[in-house]
Amino acid sequence: MNPADLQGLRSGDLETREAHVHRLLDRARTHGDESAIAALHVLVRDYRDFHRSLYSRAMNQAAVFADGGLQEPLLAALGDSRYNCQAWAAMGCAAMDIRAAVPQLVTLLDHSQWIVRGETVTALSRLGDASVVPALRPLLGDPADWLRQRTADALASIGGDAALEALWHEFEHRRFPRIGYIASTLALFTPEVVPRLLTAAESPDPDQRYWAAIALGSTGDNRAVPTLERLMATDRGVTVFDGEVRAAAKKALRTLRRIQTAIADRNPPTPEPTPTRS
Repeated sequence: MNPADLQGLRSGDLETREAHVHRLLDRARTHGDESAIAALHVLVRDYRDFHRSLYSRAMNQAAVFADGGLQEPLLAALGDSRYNCQAWAAMGCAAMDIRAAVPQLVTLLDHSQWIVRGETVTALSRLGDASVVPALRPLLGDPADWLRQRTADALASIGGDAALEALWHEFEHRRFPRIGYIASTLALFTPEVVPRLLTAAESPDPDQRYWAAIALGSTGDNRAVPTLERLMATDRGVTVFDGEVRAAAKKALRTLRRIQTAIADRNPPTPEPTPTRS
């Protein structure tokens, strides 16, 4: 490692050192510069010796210098409330695939700082499995819309029966009027969720029919077409936020067709061989 790369993290005013971090990150990302990567590793390993601003800037792009050997200092920073960079440590754990961080991350889901909660959910979406679903599930009722959405995305990323049931429960027992994020994540559980959504589209509750239509459109599943066409043609239901079920169905049909077209473009049919004359 070039000593100047490390010295630049320690010398000068904060603005100068921050600029140096960005130069190291650029060199690591663009050229795979070994000296720059080594200096960034020192920043992570000896994080308490450096200003929090330098650490957070490095962790924002942790993937460019990822190394499994940094697990120990990342786990230490994840639990270090005094250093106060737990959100960025969570970013680093996710970028470096440190699954040993999962138990600590679960304990941070009720952290007092919103940024820690948010980055913890994001990290668990990558590192967690079905065992973290019970801890994530309550956040679907968080007052912050963005955190509910991020939690729904995390559950969909984790997948499995427990995640599907958590999302479906929120779909059936809506605590908030607008749950487009629930509809879009449920669609990711295609094909098994399609029969449930078709049944929900027959509900006497117009809100449930509305969101079922939105979800069905996002599945791209052809089984949804007759139901969406019927809702578009005949359903005059209106939601609590004045959304029309028929309008949702019309939009959903367009979405479904776009998805089907995109899939067809990615997987064109294999041309049949040209017959040869004997």
